[in-house]
Amino acid sequence: MLVEEVGISSTISDVVNIFKGPFSKPFLAPRGVWLTQSKLIVADTGQNRVFIWNQLPKGEFCDPDVVLGQTSQEAIARNDHDVISASSLQYPSGIWSDGYRLIVADAWNHRVLIWHEMPNKNGQPADVVVGQPDFCSNEPNVKGLGSDPTASTLYWPYGVHSDGEQLWIADTGNRRVLYFRELPQSNTAAADMVLGKADFSDRDYEPDQAIWPYSVRVKGDGTLAITDTQYFRVLVWKNWKKARGLGKPDLIIGQPDIAACGQNQYSFLPNEKSLNWCYDSHFYKDGIMVVDTANSRIKWHPVIPRQNNDAASDLIGQPDFTTGSENAGNNNSTESALYWPFAMAIEGNNLAIADTGNHRVIINELNI
Repeated sequence: MLVEEVGISSTISDVVNIFKGPFSKPFLAPRGVWLTQSKLIVADTGQNRVFIWNQLPKGEFCDPDVVLGQTSQEAIARNDHDVISASSLQYPSGIWSDGYRLIVADAWNHRVLIWHEMPNKNGQPADVVVGQPDFCSNEPNVKGLGSDPTASTLYWPYGVHSDGEQLWIADTGNRRVLYFRELPQSNTAAADMVLGKADFSDRDYEPDQAIWPYSVRVKGDGTLAITDTQYFRVLVWKNWKKARGLGKPDLIIGQPDIAACGQNQYSFLPNEKSLNWCYDSHFYKDGIMVVDTANSRIKWHPVIPRQNNDAASDLIGQPDFTTGSENAGNNNSTESALYWPFAMAIEGNNLAIADTGNHRVIINELNI
């Protein structure tokens, strides 16, 4: 497809499929998406459920193989009508899976759920809960609003990442990232390390810390990216271990320095350097893609930047770098444009985008 036809750069991607979920009750504001072993996993956030397709769906609608958080794909109640359990969900967001195990950030229950084997039936209960003492609890930091965090508590965890052995959690409401040396095997597991705070009980923040860490990604070579939504930036460390405690990032995407926090760098229009309410990022080959949510686009840096405020080389979702309106200025959604995308996933050359404002997932094939 040509750029003129679809409004996105043909050097990055051609649209393969616009996917809206099940026939009977399609997606509502999906905020999490993952690709693994040819599976598609989607957090249908607005309807408190997670779907698993064992093969990438083709066409606009397709019923899932498994639904989690509900007993059927038509059910949408929060926590199964307020009965919180190992099977319930409330505003699920971040997802990680290697095709054999599954991890879900159950954000509004202030917990992360782990399935040690890939779920194969509707409503299958999780094996382990992180952030709460048991599956029936869901208060922020266990003791409720105003309580201090600990090494084993969570407050609005929106992002998760793993390499199959280690686990990182974007503990967003506590303004930190927790690191677990091993995937927790039992409830109430305590983190081994905190990133972005002086200690496990600290919740205050300064501009040189992650203010609202929504997504965490770690590349195979140890490069760490934390998407810091509220300061419109992505913080990058060349070695994730250097982020321990109050370790300063090596570079910043979206801002000129550590103190800067301008929405689109205090400009009405975006450009090739700026960000606006960014919620996710993802490493790809030698570079990084950033989900620039409020600009309704995904920015592509083909090489990890070496300095702050690096300019992106290309983008998905907009015809140029100075357009930041939803659906590229169209009143209705189109196959070429995005409306507040929240998350992305890559497997091989397949790219899946949670096009949240359009209540759909776009599955693309990368051409770079």
